[in-house]
Amino acid sequence: MNLKNFITIGTFDGVHTGHQALFRRLETLAVQFRQKPLVLYFPFPPKTLLSIAPEMTVLTTPEEKKHVLKEIGTPAKPLDFFQYQGYSPADFFNLLLTKYHLGGFLAGADFAFGKNRQGDIELLRTLCRENNIPFLVAQFQKTGTEKISSSLIRKILASGDIMRANTLLGRPYELSGRVIKGHQLGRKLGFPTANLDTGIYKILPLGVFAVKVRVGRKFYNGFCNIGFRPTVNTLNTKLPLVEVNIFDFKQSIYGRKITIWFVEKLRNETKFEGLAALTAQLQKDRENAKKILKNLYWKK
Repeated sequence: MNLKNFITIGTFDGVHTGHQALFRRLETLAVQFRQKPLVLYFPFPPKTLLSIAPEMTVLTTPEEKKHVLKEIGTPAKPLDFFQYQGYSPADFFNLLLTKYHLGGFLAGADFAFGKNRQGDIELLRTLCRENNIPFLVAQFQKTGTEKISSSLIRKILASGDIMRANTLLGRPYELSGRVIKGHQLGRKLGFPTANLDTGIYKILPLGVFAVKVRVGRKFYNGFCNIGFRPTVNTLNTKLPLVEVNIFDFKQSIYGRKITIWFVEKLRNETKFEGLAALTAQLQKDRENAKKILKNLYWKK
């Protein structure tokens, strides 16, 4: 017997705690209706793909999203936005019936579908009823009086409140990138850093942070500066520079991909009166980061 799929669809940027609650309900409904749960997702937010300024607009890259969804365990398949963006709501619904064996639908409260988001909840409800398909709408999860959403978490990251962002994500915010050659100023100051090329899409919170770092299969403690180097003013770019000082680490890792997880913000990026003042502050940052990370229980 081939079971049909109880489906939910979305971008799920960040795969945050609100999304996770939606997936748990999907699993419950699939069991209730004797179907299989299926998450259909867009690897990139359509807004990012259509934007003339897509820089720093996503919480999770396609690779990260795929990995997090795999860890959560609800079956998930990616959708190609450009392949389906011209479909009318009726055509898209027919695609769900024929290609994805739609047997039930769980929609988020703000769900829209089809060309230019022409299909709304009520149309979807009607189409499901006409095809004798169970249809339910999930209400938003809340934090206080605000709904938990990708846009809220983006704002929180922009404000630098890493700990709150991590709580709403349900895990530490992460950033991956390939180690590239920098100006090697940190090395001259006694704080050698790995400069990361993280691409243009990932949101980069500004400031100095205590971080966990993975190089290969090993984990290290460290601190990270994301900003524009106001003290030495060597940057001519609209994307901030990501520099990571890894504690007790001597290897050359140019060209390798590493991942960092943000634990706590130490301070905002500041312009200092010369390199001596900057070096003194970096020493304080390192000690503060070591205190924060010393007793951190870390499971990855």
